[in-house]
Amino acid sequence: MELEDILLKLKSGQLDVDSATMQIKSMGFTPVSEIAKIDTHRMHRTGVLEAVLAEGKRPDDLVDITKMQVEHAGRALLTRVSDEQIEAVRNAFDPDNIEWNERARAAVVHNGTPRPSSGGVVGILTAGTADVGVAEEARVVAREMGCEVVAIYDVGVAGIHRLMPQISKLKERGVGAVVVAAGREGTLPTIVAGLIDAPVIGVPVSTGYGAGGGGEAALLSMLQSCSVISVVNIDAGFVAGAFAARIANMVAGAQ
Repeated sequence: MELEDILLKLKSGQLDVDSATMQIKSMGFTPVSEIAKIDTHRMHRTGVLEAVLAEGKRPDDLVDITKMQVEHAGRALLTRVSDEQIEAVRNAFDPDNIEWNERARAAVVHNGTPRPSSGGVVGILTAGTADVGVAEEARVVAREMGCEVVAIYDVGVAGIHRLMPQISKLKERGVGAVVVAAGREGTLPTIVAGLIDAPVIGVPVSTGYGAGGGGEAALLSMLQSCSVISVVNIDAGFVAGAFAARIANMVAGAQ
């Protein structure tokens, strides 16, 4: 249904305001080719931005999708980008309009449209330096959703004394949600959730080896947490960053 049809039905009384609003929010996808349809209204409909997962895409398809997203939204977030793909993106866009985060393997391409600012504040912690790549993915996502990010790395439980001063910093900055990325035994999110009054999202990271390696022990540990936390999939930095930003933006909007 086109927007004009919805508005005419609203005017004639065939739709009430709530129904018309819901139908308008459900609109909006743009075909790029026979293999891609970008969700141009996702942010308006769900509060979570449309991102382009580069993994598995041909470089030329990724470029085409990115061009369409930039045309409609002004900014495009690309995740899990390979060296070959970022080279293709660099050849297709003005270098001044590409923000590349090598640790996160994430890129933001824009046409000069500034990053939004929502007033939300997200904290991101890692247990170790090996967890930083996943945390940086969460950071890029949260920033693209308008949040200020307070990132604190390498404060795991093997040296718990490093964590305590950082909890005070998060409280002082008024974080609305905290992402905690941890591999190995994945204990850090449980500790953080017992010390701070903001929601905690645990991200098990595929660091660690042997029995329970590859993030499996961290995932099970977080799922068994005696503190109240939310847990995403192994290495799911995008999901954690988006979920935390959604919460932080709602907190900021309620103040």
